[in-house]
Order: sequence, then C-alpha cells, then structure tokens
Amino acid sequence: MIVENLHQIESNIKATLNRVGRNESEVTLIAVSKTKPVSYIEEAIRGGALHFGENKVQELCDKYDCLPHNIKWHLIGHLQRNKVKYIIDKVNLIHSIDSLRLAQEVSRQASIKNIVVDILIQINVADESTKFGIDLDNAERLIREIARLSNINIIGLMTIAPYTENSEDNRIYFRNLYKLFVDIKHKNIDNVSMDVLSMGMSGDYEVAIEEGATMVRVGTGIFGDRIYLNKESVE
Repeated sequence: MIVENLHQIESNIKATLNRVGRNESEVTLIAVSKTKPVSYIEEAIRGGALHFGENKVQELCDKYDCLPHNIKWHLIGHLQRNKVKYIIDKVNLIHSIDSLRLAQEVSRQASIKNIVVDILIQINVADESTKFGIDLDNAERLIREIARLSNINIIGLMTIAPYTENSEDNRIYFRNLYKLFVDIKHKNIDNVSMDVLSMGMSGDYEVAIEEGATMVRVGTGIFGDRIYLNKESVE
C-alpha cells in the first residue's frame, strides 16, 4: 500500500505541475517518515523514494544507522542547539532554522566537521503562537544575520501552514511566503540562493505547488495516520 500511495502522490504532483505550467522536475517530494518503522521506509525506497523527513534527532540517527546511506535525510522538526552535533553530518538539508543562535551552533558544528551545511529559514507565515519560525516582518533581518556565518548555505525558506479541513484556506499563506521568497532572491544577498521553497503537506500540497513550492512534505498520504506527540505537525 505504501508504494501505491507514493505513486499516487507523485502522480498528483505531476498533474498539478502540468496544470499550472511548471516543469515536472521542479518539485521534490519528501516522504515524512517520523514515527514510522524502518520497514515502512524500506518499502518506500523500493517504490523509488529517496528523500525522507524526520522530526526528531534521535529517530533520524537511529534510522540513519540501519538504512542505505544514499538516502537524503531532511530534518524538518524543531532543532535544539544541544542536538545539532548529532545530525550535522547526516542530513541533506535542515528545514527548521529559526534563530541566529541556532544558526550559530550549526555553523560551529559544521566548522568542526569541516563541512558546509544547507539550511532553510523557517517562517511562521500565519503568525501562530503554537508554531516555531520567524515572522514575515523580521525574516529578512534574520536571513542577513545568518548569511554572515561560515559553513552554512541559506538555500531557501520553509513554513508550516495552519491545519485546516479546506486546503484553499492556506493559499494566502503560501502566496505570501512565495512573495517573500522572490523578494529575498531579487536582493542578491551574499550566501543566500533562494532555490528551495518547502511548503505544503498531506492535506494541502497541491495548493502549495500551485503557489510555487519546490519541496512538499507528505507523511500520512504515503505512510498512513500517525499520533502526533510534539508541539506541532511538520508534514
């Protein structure tokens, strides 16, 4: 069933891209595997999945050790500074940088490993008190501060839109984030590329793609329902 679900999501993504005149290569699907066993991930790999998203550092590390190392891991949940060192050389992309202090620790740990880490800046686009992320008004300031750090590349933005029964309700938030994405790109800030816009989850990824998403994070649509134990849902 996981493979069938995966292929259905991929088909939906292609159809949405075609509908809005975007190239089929423009969107990366991240299979959000948090709380799911390794066997589920292995089945998704057999279905062609390569990018997987995890919310917790410990869970990512545990799975990293027993799965093929060609997997591209994405840390999509809130990241605590004291846990950066455990995933710094394991992840393809950190989606959830939302403060200068966190970015400084990522820079420090990356320097120790002599690597350069790609990051996204998490934007709290709906200004929800229960969500992490910098607000829209202060995003550029934070981006400019982080861009000065060594061993970090800012390659885009991420947001977690509000939970809603109607995906259309989130269109305005996706549209506003895309506007910021384009605005920052046009300012040509050193060490900031704005290549990735990570937005859209199982219930609203098609609307997110219509509004410019380049990465979508889908968990329940691929792996089935899960119990949320954390402060927020990230897929």
